[in-house]
Formats: sequence, C-alpha cells, structure tokens
Amino acid sequence: MSAEHNTVEPASADPARPELADPERLGRARLAAARTLLFVPGHRPDRFEKAAAAGADAVIVDLEDAVAPDGKDAARRHAADWLARGGDAVVRINAPGTAWWDADLDLVTAFGCPVMLPKAEDPEVIARIAEVCAVIPLVETAAGIERALDVCCAPGVVRAAFGSVDLATELGVRHDDTLALAYGRSRLVMACAAAGVAPPLDGVTTALDDADALAQDLQHARRLGFGGKLCIHPKQLPAVTAGFAPTDEELAWARKVLAAGDAVSAVDGVMVDRPVQERARRLLGVALTTGSAGEVA
Repeated sequence: MSAEHNTVEPASADPARPELADPERLGRARLAAARTLLFVPGHRPDRFEKAAAAGADAVIVDLEDAVAPDGKDAARRHAADWLARGGDAVVRINAPGTAWWDADLDLVTAFGCPVMLPKAEDPEVIARIAEVCAVIPLVETAAGIERALDVCCAPGVVRAAFGSVDLATELGVRHDDTLALAYGRSRLVMACAAAGVAPPLDGVTTALDDADALAQDLQHARRLGFGGKLCIHPKQLPAVTAGFAPTDEELAWARKVLAAGDAVSAVDGVMVDRPVQERARRLLGVALTTGSAGEVA
C-alpha cells in the first residue's frame, strides 16, 4: 500500500472509529452463514442506513461497478464515514491494477472490514488483503473460474461469490443463460467444497420486477449447491431468504432419516447410509443456523 494514496487513517487513530480488533461485528461465521448480501452504491450514503435496515444478512458498500470513475474518491470517503460511525458492511473495492486499488486497499485495511474482491484470480492478492480482512473473492472471469480452487484455498477466504454478469460478458453469452454459465457455477461450487469453505454466493438477478425469474434463479442456484445470493434491491430479500432455507418437506425427511438410526436402513423405500445421514444433519444444521430452529423440532 503506497503512502501517497493513504488518505484513510487507521481505525485506532480515532477512538470514535470501530476498533480494528473487533472484526466479529461482521465476522466470518456470520458471512459464512449469510444467505442474502445486499449491494448499496458507494456514492449514495443516503441509502446506507436503509440498506442496513432492509433485513439482509450483510450489506455490501459498492465502490466498483455501481460508481462512475469521477465518483470513486467521494464514494470511498462515504464508506469511510459509514464505517467510522460503526456501520457494518462488506466493501467491494475496485480491482487490482485500477487507478483506485491502492486507496481502496488503504480504506479496508484501516478498518479491518470484510472485503469483496472483484476479478479475483490471484491467491497472492487475496493473501495480501487477508492479513487484516476477511475476503469474499468475486470470481467473474474465465481465468478466475479456471483458478477457482487456488482462489478458494487462499488464506482469509470465507466463501466465494459468482460474478455472472461480468463472466457472461467475457464469454459473449447472456448473463441469464443458466446453461451457458453452468460450468462456471459448478466449478465454483466444487472449489469451495474442496477448499473447505462455505458454499458460494450466486450472482445477481437483474430483473427487478420479475418474481418468476428470481424464483427460477434461486431454484437453479440451490440445486447446484450455492448457499446464498447477491441482491441488488431490498424487495429481492424475502424470496432469497426463503429460497435458500430448507423446505418443510426437506426437514421432515431429515428428521425421518436420523430417526432411523446410524446403521444402514431404508426410508420411504430408499436406502439410507452414512452420506445420506450427513446430508440430513446438514439440512437441520442450516435450519438452526439461519433462524429456522422452530421448524427443526
């Protein structure tokens, strides 16, 4: 981090700012269990409080795609003000190699807040950020997909996120074409599982007023093994929260499987052995972790 770009003082320099040693306000466990992460544009500080109150599991202050080049510095100042006043947020910084990289990196390391790293491809870049911050690598390039395991195994990674729009643009396909992006999504799910981190977050659904499109995206993502989704409007949150929660039928099945005991058995005419029992335990664990504990009993 170059000193000439360091316009944000460390959190410890101002007693009114959140302490760097208190990362658990928006810590790893909370991010790993999150189903909904809501973007808010960094140049719109008037929306930060509204986003925080919207009910998302976490808010992402976006300094990258949502902000025009001439608004980057102001957006960074707005993010610093929000964090200094105790605001909880992941910050999506600008990508390595851009004109704003150094200053953005100074911001997030000063506050120790979680970081969403766009165009994530290089584990060494992730490791540099991870010295201070938890990292959600946004995998949205062909190179990132092909290096997904290395990216997810990098130190500090909580889970990955899938950048469907940018990847589709690079590939020359529609970002809502699930077949065209199936390989990229599946590879990222596999990489997170192999790295031992939480299931990845699916990319945004850009159709704000199409409930059917959102429902289809949710069904597809969950079927592939995603654990949550990036959201661009508060009205998407209820559907996404419900879409990644175990259904009543799944929970009933899980209870029945575990009630059958630890030995190999048959439930509803289907063989049940240890891997099936483990899936049942995971479903019940997700219900507990995400606040659906009442459905588990």
